[in-house]
Amino acid sequence: MTNRIAELRKERKLSQAELAEAVDVTRQTIISLESGRYNASLLLAHRIARYFGLTIEAVFLFDEEE
Repeated sequence: MTNRIAELRKERKLSQAELAEAVDVTRQTIISLESGRYNASLLLAHRIARYFGLTIEAVFLFDEEE
């Protein structure tokens, strides 16, 4: 699964720390999500999508071949 977190964060001129604080996780979690080393739980995916005002599907891109 890939995501658009870094792209969305940069569009809004947010640091990783600012986004992490807004969705109640550590900066390291945001780094891991952006690099693809970690997949968000459904709860975290919902928090991130809601923060950006988007659907989960608009932030997290699921590849059925994975």
